[in-house]
Amino acid sequence: MKKVVVGLVLAVLSVSTFCATFLTIATGGTAGVYYPLGAAMADIWTRNLKNVNASAQSSGASVANVNLLKNKDVDVIFVQNDVAFYAYSGIELFKDNPYKSIRGLATLYPETIQIVALADKGINSVYDLKGKRVAVGAAGSGTEVNARHILMAAGITYSDIKVQYLSFAEAADNLKNENIDAAFVTAGHPTAAIIDVAAVKKITIIPVDEKIVQILQKNYPFYTKIVIPAGTYKGVDRDTETVAVKAMLAVREDLSADLVYEMLKTMYANQKRLIEAHAKGEMILPETGKEGMSIPLHPGAERFFKEMGL
Repeated sequence: MKKVVVGLVLAVLSVSTFCATFLTIATGGTAGVYYPLGAAMADIWTRNLKNVNASAQSSGASVANVNLLKNKDVDVIFVQNDVAFYAYSGIELFKDNPYKSIRGLATLYPETIQIVALADKGINSVYDLKGKRVAVGAAGSGTEVNARHILMAAGITYSDIKVQYLSFAEAADNLKNENIDAAFVTAGHPTAAIIDVAAVKKITIIPVDEKIVQILQKNYPFYTKIVIPAGTYKGVDRDTETVAVKAMLAVREDLSADLVYEMLKTMYANQKRLIEAHAKGEMILPETGKEGMSIPLHPGAERFFKEMGL
């Protein structure tokens, strides 16, 4: 009898394991916003979805995440809406290599392009970056694309600066050690990496002026104006005008529509957990979940937003 009971327990465990759905979420560097939010989403989905085991992993962010999704190494990705469009359309870093089966889950919040510089380096505008040591983001990241676009709009090429391909955390360390003069960081503000630098160094946040904005928006309509309020970072006591894209979630077209529907439903129902992970969680709302969506929605997401009347 004992053997029969043990056998039944093992059988049940085997079936439960067999039926489990494992979701891997590709986020970004641990010093950014993607990672803590991704970890919170993994927690929400694991706790609230039957037979789902979700986990978040640190990654090289947007461009790297698209490739991870395409190779089926992950199931959900954080990605900038501009990068998602480039992938779907086969342009920019995905030139002649379109990824037509990428689908949108939801847009999340504005991703602010922040240009942080050491205050004593004489950098007061984008044009002042010429000749400086500048971190433009990790190689293959959405930040690097944004940096290149903004510099080009200002008439600056990589040959005009001393380029450093660094993640947010690496850029922060190099600013603190004065190995670089400035860094591009595309993330929801406030960003932990910049807070980290401001705690030990006097910094300034460089504005993106109207002329550059107009050129950007003409060539890349995803860029929108945004203001980083005074006091967001220690020592920066003025509002800073810059531009932003949108953070979003994307999945593969073949992910179950029912699962995608439930993922959205539980994510929005547990917004408090997102806010606990990062202040940007306050902006993750169903009402704005389609704003700036740059690729086709997944059918499960279409169903969710339609039922919400959105």
